[in-house]
Formats: sequence, structure tokens, C-alpha cells
Amino acid sequence: MTPARPHLVWDWNGTLLNDLDLVVACTNAVFASAGGPAVTAAEHRVRFRRPIADYYAEMLGRAVDDEAFGRLDKIFHDAYRVGMTTCELALDAMDAMAAWPGSQSLLSMWFHDELVPAVQTYGLAGLFTRVDGLRAEVGGDRKAESLARHLDEIGVAGRSVVLIGDSIDDADAALSVGGRAVLYAGGFTDRARLDASGHPVADTLVEAVTLATILP
Repeated sequence: MTPARPHLVWDWNGTLLNDLDLVVACTNAVFASAGGPAVTAAEHRVRFRRPIADYYAEMLGRAVDDEAFGRLDKIFHDAYRVGMTTCELALDAMDAMAAWPGSQSLLSMWFHDELVPAVQTYGLAGLFTRVDGLRAEVGGDRKAESLARHLDEIGVAGRSVVLIGDSIDDADAALSVGGRAVLYAGGFTDRARLDASGHPVADTLVEAVTLATILP
């Protein structure tokens, strides 16, 4: 009997959507508002992590409580909305999605009400069995709980899932439901950090799909 093909969950920001430069610019707007340092894209890829409040606290050199993070998160997203129309999909995103032979869905930590029309704008709506974004007013948390809800909604068991994303948090989310992850080195996280995680790492999205199809 042939085993069921796994279901693929895509990450959005930094994976299918090439928005690193915008994210770094918006992060620097946050740091400038709080008297913090500017970061380069390379520095951001080394230091960024979730919860994002912890990343902000490290860079600002002081604790960032919920109230402070709420203010900073608003600054980030207000700046992001201004620039998001300049972002394009990763160069091989369409080829990678077309190469996957099974079902696929999209899970992002970007706000759901803005994610759905954005996905439609890029012409991707018909490719996914489900699209889910953040339904809270403030972002920045880890992805694990959102992934569990996402899979419940589509009726897919965690052990049948492969997640392709660009962060250690994506891999942690996949592991939390009993799934697997392939990490993409073209996004928000430094390649060395991804390699150190022990998960398969791909330089392109097409390569990530190829690795996902041969996972044990």
C-alpha cells in the first residue's frame, strides 16, 4: 500500500514573498523610534527570532513589555503597509508551488484580513486548500499554536505535514505537531543558523520542494 503523500504548508513572509529588505527597513523604523541602533539585513538574519519582543529587547538593551511591544509592533506594521506593494514573490515561488505533487496550504503570521487579499493580488488564491493569517491585533508570537489550528481546520494530521519556511520558528512549529520542515536560506535567517538546526536547508524554493518530496 502506497503511503499518503504529505501535505505541504508554506510560510509567507521571507519565503514565498521576498520582503526581507522591507522588513529590515520597518525594523529600523521601530528601533529609531525607541532610540535603538540600525541593523543591516545581514545582522537581522543573524539576530531575528520569535517572540519578536525578545529580539527587540536584545537590540534595544532593555526589557520590552506587552504595552511597549504593542506600540513598536504598530510602528512596524504601519511602515510595512506603506511599502508592501513594492514586494515581489521569490523568483522561483511559482515554479516551486507547481512542482509540489500534493495538497498545499499557506500559513502566515501576517494579519489575516490583509493576507487574504494580498494572496489574491499575487494570483495565488486557487493554489491553496486554505490560507490563514494572524487573527490577533498584535503579532510577534511563535507559530506553533497557529499551525495546530490551521491543520485542525483542514483536517490534516500533524505527522502528515511538511512545512517550508525561512526561520527556526517554522521548524519548531512543524515539530510541535509531529511534522517535518525544510528551511529556506533565502529569507529572514542566516544560513549558518539554519544549518545548525539539523533540518534540511535549501537555497531555492524549488530545491526545498525537492527535499520535501524525499523526506523519510
